Amino acid sequence: MQRLGRPLAGSSLAVQGFGKVGAQSARLLFDAGARMVAVSDRKGAIRHDRGMDVHALLEHHAQARTVVGFRGAEPMDPRELLTLPVDLLVPAATENQITEDNAAKVRARVVVEGANGPTTPEADPILLDNGVLVVPDILANAGGVTVSYFEWVQNRAGYPWPERDVNERLVEYMTHAFAAVFATTDRYRTNPRIGAYILALDRVTQAMHARGFYA
Repeated sequence: MQRLGRPLAGSSLAVQGFGKVGAQSARLLFDAGARMVAVSDRKGAIRHDRGMDVHALLEHHAQARTVVGFRGAEPMDPRELLTLPVDLLVPAATENQITEDNAAKVRARVVVEGANGPTTPEADPILLDNGVLVVPDILANAGGVTVSYFEWVQNRAGYPWPERDVNERLVEYMTHAFAAVFATTDRYRTNPRIGAYILALDRVTQAMHARGFYA
């Protein structure tokens, strides 16, 4: 949102999937001031244009095992969630959700891929042409494996970090990764997914050279 020159606070949000990734994404974005207007899970989808209290929704989900039936929200067709006119769309369910068949209907300003491969290769250029900023899965959902790396470092050192330190380091790493990916994207005038791949391959190549893999 900073890249677009818009505040996160007050931005509208739709989340597809309410598992570990979707639910925590919703909570963190809600705590940062976003207004969640729609959410779905395997049993259905709900919407509330004025916004839902995500903490209350988490309590409802813990008891009902679904977002369906949340007080004050209306049921909706899960397929329509992907095409709502929101600031932020987080597809955090399964792969191949945004395709060439529905990409032109996506009206979100930003798509943050919580799931692995929710956007097909055919849909990427459509989103790009329509001005939709896609934060690709290789970047957007890398926080989990980054913290796994932190755990490995702690195990190697035999020294546990406080949760505060883990969160601060995670923010630092992810913010740096975002800036690097989009700098590469701008440099090569491509979409963020290809920018992320270019950056990743370049880093692997540099590491191999440094270790003497090539003469």
